[in-house]
Amino acid sequence: MAKDVLSVSEVNNYINGMFETDFMLKNIRIQGEISNITYHTSGHIYFTLKDEDSCISGVMFRGNRVKGLTFPVNTGDSVIVTGRVAVYTAQGRYQIYAQSFEKAGIGELYLKFEKLKAEFQEMGMFDESYKREIPAFATKIGVVTARTGAAIHDIITTATRRNPHVQLTLYPSLVQGDGAAASIAEGIRTLDAMDFDVIIVGRGGGSMEDLWAFNEEEVAKAIFACDTPVISAVGHEVDYTIADFVADKRAATPTAAAELAVFEYDAFMENIDNLSRTLQYAIEKKLGAEKNRVELLKNILGAHSPHNLVIQYKMRLADISKRLDENMSASMVKTRYMIENYASKLEGLSPAKRLAEGYSYVVDDGGKNITKASQLKVNDELKIYLSEGTIKARVEDVNSP
Repeated sequence: MAKDVLSVSEVNNYINGMFETDFMLKNIRIQGEISNITYHTSGHIYFTLKDEDSCISGVMFRGNRVKGLTFPVNTGDSVIVTGRVAVYTAQGRYQIYAQSFEKAGIGELYLKFEKLKAEFQEMGMFDESYKREIPAFATKIGVVTARTGAAIHDIITTATRRNPHVQLTLYPSLVQGDGAAASIAEGIRTLDAMDFDVIIVGRGGGSMEDLWAFNEEEVAKAIFACDTPVISAVGHEVDYTIADFVADKRAATPTAAAELAVFEYDAFMENIDNLSRTLQYAIEKKLGAEKNRVELLKNILGAHSPHNLVIQYKMRLADISKRLDENMSASMVKTRYMIENYASKLEGLSPAKRLAEGYSYVVDDGGKNITKASQLKVNDELKIYLSEGTIKARVEDVNSP
């Protein structure tokens, strides 16, 4: 390498040496507002310290947290950071290596956020009664976010993974800086007029300044007036904006918003199959029960059909006829017996038999039976019946007692 040409590492190391020899930078106290703070799993804390015009990156290593951090530091906190400013040579940028944090009040931007939040809440824009349910089976989804960036990429990836048939329509808007609030609000109004099932509004993570467009009144009112259900997905899980409170549903991230808006097609089809099998089983069970019922009614109807009734009546008539014949025969035998008995008795009382035994009987000319002499007078004509033949006679004398 030529003598007057330096490598990147040499330049960064040279600049770092300049920082290291500057007495003021070796032990410095800086006041500013915390943003983009991250508590890493390694134990280190990464943050940005800013004021109205500038910002500086910072890190507190795990070893300094025990003594140097006595309270939870959050985005929006105004703090005084004590440490040293040095160059991170691997990336060629300078930052403050924090030894301790002191409270210096709440940041101006955070105070502004809290004031806006209180005003909108008082207006009733956060009220749960205005919030609509997110459709369970949305197929047409509008998205208001930047054309490029992690947010739209995560939404597309998650949505197509869950349901390849879902229709996504992007309204590319500004998401930070001048004109961002107006662009977001216009996107919401435009998609609301296009008959979508749900609208996702959001962007990826950033500082409070980066996310500030989603705290603007214009965006809040556009979400509140939207007839289509709105999911707000701004920043990371720890980030909250006014849009999150006004929206019908808040998602921690754009990925989470896509999971809320898009149903899982495979699970849906599996559920349809299960319901279909359940319905088929219920139908077959119902048909079986109705078939048995029809058979029962058929048997009942058959038992009461005219044809069967005629057969039954014929059988009953035959039975009655048989019993009538039997009764008539029995009655005739009984009657014959009675007649024979009576005939025997009558025979014993028969006049003919008496006549045959030597008796006779007398009647007058009128045929009246004469049993007493007093019934007659002289010259009355009589007729005498014998066992064989009759005799006519005339009364010559009457002797009555």
